[in-house]
Amino acid sequence: MKNIYKNFNSKLSESTKADRIAKVIARSGLCSRREAERLITNGKVKVNNKILFKCSVNVTSKDQIEVNNQSLPTKIATKLWLYNKQRGYLVTNHDPEGRPTIFEKLKETSNSRFISVGRLDMDSEGLLLLTNDGDLARKLELPSTGWLRKYKVRVHGYVIKKDLELLKNGITVNGIRYGKIDAKLDKQQGSNAWLTLGIKEGKNREVRRIMNHLGYNVNRLIRVSFGPFKIKNLASGALEEVKNKILNDQLVFQSYRIKK
Repeated sequence: MKNIYKNFNSKLSESTKADRIAKVIARSGLCSRREAERLITNGKVKVNNKILFKCSVNVTSKDQIEVNNQSLPTKIATKLWLYNKQRGYLVTNHDPEGRPTIFEKLKETSNSRFISVGRLDMDSEGLLLLTNDGDLARKLELPSTGWLRKYKVRVHGYVIKKDLELLKNGITVNGIRYGKIDAKLDKQQGSNAWLTLGIKEGKNREVRRIMNHLGYNVNRLIRVSFGPFKIKNLASGALEEVKNKILNDQLVFQSYRIKK
């Protein structure tokens, strides 16, 4: 088996225009790159009628790719959407507990296939970027992209500005290191306060965990921007496609060109 895989991988890598198999699957819009890698390691992907178990294989446009015994979808034009996520929905394709998901809701009004760029937890709301290109989703959600995410956050408690200053150089909470956070007190309303936070990492429940660590309980969290994209007047639950020219202009510095 090892010799067969070695010869197979060598043959696929001869083309100078080869790409990793998971990247090609993701760019087809079938799924995210992470999901593509899982399918490969589970033996669900074939290239030229041979089952793969490793993600290090390179392929070209000449290779026949099948996922779950179905030919890989023809490449579609890359698209990006702004979505104003409502509170009470999960950002997942399936929830074993049967809770509502954004993708189920989106099916009610659109036939497009959506892949989320990062996530917002069930109790959070606001701007979520969606795309049909799994590789683009991966690139945009990486901290190395350098895109700032801004949040409007309502917390219970009387906020001390010195607490917020602690965040400007990053903070460690329960052994997890969080990077630099721009935090500003907007207004104190009785026992609640509104803050604006800017972060670049987007770790799981980052805002809530940091605020709890400082002694403030988050009772509302709204993402208002993700890099150059802003929620502006987009209605709750609404979807808006980003024009290709605008998307390409924003991605020039990353040397990433969308498919047309």
